[in-house]
Amino acid sequence: MTVDTTTYPPDQTALLIIDPYNDFLSEGGKLWPQAKEVAEGVDLLDHMRTMLAVARDQGFRVFIVPHHQTEPRDYLSWDHLSPTQQRVVKGQTFAKGSWGAQWHPDFQPREDELIIHQHWSSSGFANTDLDLMLKQHHIRKVVIIGMKSNTCVDTTARFGQELGFHVTLIRDAIGSFSWDEMKATFEVNAPQYAHAILATDEFVKAVGAQPHAFETGE
Repeated sequence: MTVDTTTYPPDQTALLIIDPYNDFLSEGGKLWPQAKEVAEGVDLLDHMRTMLAVARDQGFRVFIVPHHQTEPRDYLSWDHLSPTQQRVVKGQTFAKGSWGAQWHPDFQPREDELIIHQHWSSSGFANTDLDLMLKQHHIRKVVIIGMKSNTCVDTTARFGQELGFHVTLIRDAIGSFSWDEMKATFEVNAPQYAHAILATDEFVKAVGAQPHAFETGE
């Protein structure tokens, strides 16, 4: 899917980084063994780094969109835990105060970058301030990277489209636990709602950035 260089005006575009936790993205993280094959297969971390560098260079707003940081007594009185929430309870994923619930060091937000209220399930919009913060900053277009394709990314992107935002998914800056999950997202689901599905290099070209500068750190 192609776009022209006028598609992403800096004052209307935001990069959403979903769940950039050590538990997902770092060696030693609780979920890294499940994420590793796909992450290494698509060069996830390098592409996420490039996307963040491009967003900062272009003057896009950057939002961290995090999952709830788990505490031992969370969910104990809930009536309807989802299968994912049941696994979070059992594994204490993203446990509050733990190393796993810290941001991967390459995706630490700067002072002017916003951390959205934590979501409890999959949507970065549901029961958070994401919609409000995007609208207060005049954002009309969201570019999404992070973890993981068929849960938080897919659900947040769908919700964003329903709310009227232009939604772009960067397919090699998004990871998952299996190639089947990636296929379900990018070949079956996302073409029904996403306005653009691009690779990192396609996005870099679309906004007129110089890719070699980001690859070499210049």
